[in-house]
Amino acid sequence: MLMRTDPFRELDRITQQMLGATGTWSRPSAVPMDAYREGDVYVIALDLPGVAPDAIDIDVERNMLTVTAERRPVAKADDVQMELSERPLGAFSRQLMLADTLDTEKITADYEAGVLTLRIPIAERAKPRKITIGRGDDRKQIAAEP
Repeated sequence: MLMRTDPFRELDRITQQMLGATGTWSRPSAVPMDAYREGDVYVIALDLPGVAPDAIDIDVERNMLTVTAERRPVAKADDVQMELSERPLGAFSRQLMLADTLDTEKITADYEAGVLTLRIPIAERAKPRKITIGRGDDRKQIAAEP
């Protein structure tokens, strides 16, 4: 159902983790995710801990789904001295090419406990359906009717 758009994205994510680099809008950090099918719905769960819901943007253009978010530093008083800062800050993004079999008009999104969950229903035209077989006599009668 999904097609990876950047084969080096995981390598970039590991490098950023090791170097402690933060994502920028021109080169955002990767967003870890899970994707699975649950009945007639395709589910995508993206980890965005510490991101405010209003800092998340979800766009779909044709079959390209783009999720962008930004985690800003917590405002600190002037007398606070940072001792350790391991939580990544900055811009995060994930782009996914969705299959034509998904109904992008009916995507729903929920955000709970730092996880953004997108639910995309399988399009009706992509669901298996039973084709009835007519008898040859029926076809002749239909063709003969005006």
